[in-house]
Amino acid sequence: MRSDRQRWIPAVVGFFFLLLLVVPAWAADPEIDQLLRSPVGKDWVTNGGNLTNQRYSTLTQINTTNVKQLKGAWMTRLKGSGIGGKYSFEASPLVKNGIMYVITGNDDVFALNAKTGEIVWEYWSGIDQKISTICCGWVNRGLAMGEGLLYFGQLDANVVALDMKTGKVKWKTPIEKWENGYTITSAPLYYDGLVYSGISGGEFGVRGRVTALDAKSGEIKWRWYTLPGPGERGSETWPPGTDHSMRGGATVWNTPALDPQLGLLYFAAGNCGPDYDGSMREGDNLFCTSMVALKAKTGEYVWHFQQVHHDIWDYDAASPVVLFDTVIDGRPRKGIAEAGRTGWVYILDRTNGTPLIGIEERPVPQEPRQKTAKTQPYPKGDATVPQCAEPMPGYERAGCIFEVFWEHPVIVQPSGLGGTNWSPVPYSPDTGYFYVPGTIRPGAFARYGDKFLVGQRYVGGTQAAPIGAQMSGTFTAIDGKTNKIAWQHKTPYRIGGGGGATVTAGGLVFRGEPDGNFLAIDAKTGQELWRFQTGFGADAPPVVYEVDGEQFVVIATGGNQLQGSANGDAVWAFSLKGQVGPLWPPPPPPTIAGPVGPIATGVDTIKMGGNNVEYSFVPGRVRIKAGSTLNFTNVGDLPHGATAWQKGDWDTGVVPAGLSKSITFTEPGVYYYICAPHPWMYGQVIVE
Repeated sequence: MRSDRQRWIPAVVGFFFLLLLVVPAWAADPEIDQLLRSPVGKDWVTNGGNLTNQRYSTLTQINTTNVKQLKGAWMTRLKGSGIGGKYSFEASPLVKNGIMYVITGNDDVFALNAKTGEIVWEYWSGIDQKISTICCGWVNRGLAMGEGLLYFGQLDANVVALDMKTGKVKWKTPIEKWENGYTITSAPLYYDGLVYSGISGGEFGVRGRVTALDAKSGEIKWRWYTLPGPGERGSETWPPGTDHSMRGGATVWNTPALDPQLGLLYFAAGNCGPDYDGSMREGDNLFCTSMVALKAKTGEYVWHFQQVHHDIWDYDAASPVVLFDTVIDGRPRKGIAEAGRTGWVYILDRTNGTPLIGIEERPVPQEPRQKTAKTQPYPKGDATVPQCAEPMPGYERAGCIFEVFWEHPVIVQPSGLGGTNWSPVPYSPDTGYFYVPGTIRPGAFARYGDKFLVGQRYVGGTQAAPIGAQMSGTFTAIDGKTNKIAWQHKTPYRIGGGGGATVTAGGLVFRGEPDGNFLAIDAKTGQELWRFQTGFGADAPPVVYEVDGEQFVVIATGGNQLQGSANGDAVWAFSLKGQVGPLWPPPPPPTIAGPVGPIATGVDTIKMGGNNVEYSFVPGRVRIKAGSTLNFTNVGDLPHGATAWQKGDWDTGVVPAGLSKSITFTEPGVYYYICAPHPWMYGQVIVE
């Protein structure tokens, strides 16, 4: 009997040891981890749907045959949170067990009944409204969940955890200080007891990084810097004996992806700093504008692929990476893709970072003063937006992608706000297509140099769209096996700057537009099947979920300040049983670059950030007499300025909030100007 027991004990111990290898005992939230590893069903528990960031739902109740019956199930207003010209509403709601969680551009979080839209609880961030180190509008792109908590980054560079049942703060961990130029706008990722967060601030001379935090306590477990210190991997791509890499940007704008089988975490890093001045940072400048793989548990480097060497065009890799499995040349392959501002989709093998379809290094135009790279990567396949600019009066040169510039403006297409910016890109395993939003917007690039000051903008030039330039968009299905266009829509407005889409097993792609319309498209053919007017800029990526057997599609509608779409605080949910009809359309966003509005007379003050629209001059167009003085008064929350367009022969400099600077106009003429820190702000002075 005793010998039998001795034989039995090792067998049981061995069984449990094998069980530990199959089911990790250390998993802090096995239910959420399982949902994150699985195809997306009735719940939507992370920003990209699951660990792949595919934004693909397996629900089929709403499909190509009945989608025309969709109506609003409910519409809820979020008590004015994030309403105002400085805000964008770009978050994907999360849904678990019939409760929806959504975050606004003010970092306020709301829990809603996912079936009725009733508010269950609310968290008001109370963040400092004087935060001045925000690049491109007050925005939060979403939440993560795990271990009974909600996780998110705030614009003050804190990562916060809330109790999912009550909305009460459980912990708050500072990643950096916003006063030093750091903010957080991305949705984090939770998996296996860790929370992974990127950080923003690439326009403020920061050092980018990914941070892994303990999900229970908020303790920082590891950091991986996207800019190498002296002697670290990649340091040879920066000038030796300098500290330029310590303020070189390469921030991580969006949610990572994770492959549990390979144990790898994947993300994309943004542009170099200063954005448009490469004169002092000779070399390829790793890991700017790169896709990177790390070991998920430790942060140890595994591989990288740089999309743009020595970036001087602000060609961020800002869209979330997407993991997918495919078959190429008869071989099963593990893929990863990212859609760049260049207009290309970069498709790699996620096991080692090598191209799956092919990427060629080609010679490009040279400007020795910019220390330009001799070659750049050109993916095989099709670009989703035009890659050559049209000539315009007043400009000596217009060029194609990677065209060079110095101190005289050169028009380049795509601009640094072209192609795919922060928008996520869904992937359907049914069609094998990526669904890619893109912006068509040329930029007039010029370098003027910048002095680095902590917490101040550090961009070294401009890429403002030429006044009078057309701005529009594309929505493209890219075949994941060939990187070629399967079908494409031309859109009258810019898209790709923060909105996005979601695809379903019902054969549908859902996406919003900045004019307020919410669309359903046949995922295979591109045919539009349904359209609904939400009444606000529909610039957030939608989400699909199910409650009590009923399938819903939800989208946050509150506008995007970079695109000028209508601001708001509404969340719309749609179902086949819905009874709520559409609203009146909001004012459309601009399609031509330049100042807008009537010409005002009899005024002596231009309000920067006036009428509660942060990125505006009010009035935008004025007529005055020669010899008159205009006071440029900053009534907004962020630093602004007025700089003469093209010539730069007059300039207020950067004016802090609450202060003014005066300019006297002595000569008759028509004077255009922009805000140098925010070059999508335009004004016009007509002097008689």
